[in-house]
Amino acid sequence: MTSGPRSLEDTLAARLSSRQSHSRLRRLTTFPSTSIDFSSNSYLSLPLIPEVRRAYLAHIESYASSTPLVPLFGSGGSRLLDGNAPPAESLERDIAAFHHAPAGLLFNSGFDANVGFFSCVPQPGDIIVYDELIHASIHDGMRLSRAGRKLAFRHNSVGPDVGSDEHVAGLKCLDGVLSKLLNGEGGEDVRDGKKSVFVAVEGVYSMDGDVAALAEIVACVKRLLPNGNGHVIVDEAHSTGLFGKQGRGLVCELGLEDSVFARLHTFGKAMGSYGAIMLCSAITREYLINYARPLIYTTAMPLSCLASIKVAYDFLASNQADDLRSHLRELTGYTHDLLLSVTSRLQDAPELLYVDPGVPRSPIIPLLTPLARSLAQHCQERGLILRPIVAPTVPKGKERVRICLHAANTRAQIEELARAVEEWVRLQGASASGESKNKSRL
Repeated sequence: MTSGPRSLEDTLAARLSSRQSHSRLRRLTTFPSTSIDFSSNSYLSLPLIPEVRRAYLAHIESYASSTPLVPLFGSGGSRLLDGNAPPAESLERDIAAFHHAPAGLLFNSGFDANVGFFSCVPQPGDIIVYDELIHASIHDGMRLSRAGRKLAFRHNSVGPDVGSDEHVAGLKCLDGVLSKLLNGEGGEDVRDGKKSVFVAVEGVYSMDGDVAALAEIVACVKRLLPNGNGHVIVDEAHSTGLFGKQGRGLVCELGLEDSVFARLHTFGKAMGSYGAIMLCSAITREYLINYARPLIYTTAMPLSCLASIKVAYDFLASNQADDLRSHLRELTGYTHDLLLSVTSRLQDAPELLYVDPGVPRSPIIPLLTPLARSLAQHCQERGLILRPIVAPTVPKGKERVRICLHAANTRAQIEELARAVEEWVRLQGASASGESKNKSRL
């Protein structure tokens, strides 16, 4: 007897079951409010600061009284229809000036901004070259793009001297990829500047917490593409608020504002709000308004959201966040030292846990372990919010628990975290030793 056709929900259930069998099933989770946060991206803890909360409520009240006919809880439509408002345009100008950019365009999220930009700005025949660890949103934008080619280069590798095999490294680094592009089929149009090359990188990479070699990347692009057709795009999602004077970002810290074609700054991480802005030229802004579908066909952010963004930027511009950044850097160094001490004391730690000995430049510290789910669960049971990061989010063999530190964290909380990690490693070591003895008896 033949079975009938499988229903759609049966197919979906089978796919979910397969993902679960490979320990890749994603679930929505929540934690008690008393848990200690070592997971969220709210690096500066701005929403917890009473002064910021009061300023936000004051802005809401100001908007409500000055624009009584404009809804606070919704915008009424996309910005091209009924969702635009003077506060949105004013905010764009203020944020662009803060980051030393000619213009900016607000998007509802960094994901929307990246998809919008990369799907429409590269023209037919153009090339996109991207760091192999670039964010998923840029990959989705590239899939929709009319660009002729999309080429990856080894993560944060600029020159051919990176890597144990110089020949292989030379082919896969940015320098090697661009050189091959220039000298390969169709290279004449690139050399002559007829085709644009977009180089996409991040300021800080969210999984490893490392910082882009941005000055070297810009120099490489300028050297190999001297006709001005090399365009560097920087996703500053995890560097906004943390790098540069007053948290202006990595591009501003390095003085590269005039050397970068476009920058994405998001507000849902260190800024503690929601949404994003693409900083660019006035012409590029106008082009995005006309062609970026995530902007054109999405309801605009309401005034309540614009108010939170405005308050966060006011806080940065007043230098009040300087102490938070300084405290966060001190906490990051202290956490790193404690975790290195844990691994140095425990004989089994190299097999179970690895912490990069290099001094972290961001508040993201990955704990590499093949048992990421076990370590995260152990910490969660002790009231510490940590998340396992496993394949396919990271490459197989690079599983980790990612620590994200915040200005609101204390030394006592960090010491509690280090004790939990050490306790877990000892338990794993004891378990492995017991299994080994049982096998020897057999």
